[in-house]
Amino acid sequence: QVQLVESGGGLVQAGGSLRLSCAASGSTFDSYCMAWFHQAPGKERSFVASITWNTGTTYYADSVKGRFTISRDTAKKTVYLQMNNLKPEDTAVYYCAATFSYSAVLFREGSYRYWGQGTQVTVFS
Repeated sequence: QVQLVESGGGLVQAGGSLRLSCAASGSTFDSYCMAWFHQAPGKERSFVASITWNTGTTYYADSVKGRFTISRDTAKKTVYLQMNNLKPEDTAVYYCAATFSYSAVLFREGSYRYWGQGTQVTVFS
């Protein structure tokens, strides 16, 4: 059974940085696409970034391009989201997601089969 556990959320001032981690277990993940989504209060969950496990190909939402970087450590079975120049509008619960796919171009919530419990990121000005 695939399990995803996020960590690294917290409270940060606008302009600051945070790195989220997603520890994955229960599979080899070689054929998986991993992603981060976020859900702000009162809004639907939306795509942030994705990465293919085998090649490291990435895909980003326009709102985070140039500020966020998704990466993975295959030995540690961990996916990261480095978030720089954070803005108050980045405040949300951030979720790690995974699904069987060789493509990173998966930005719909329904495309992902496995989800973590989420970690809160709060950016204050």
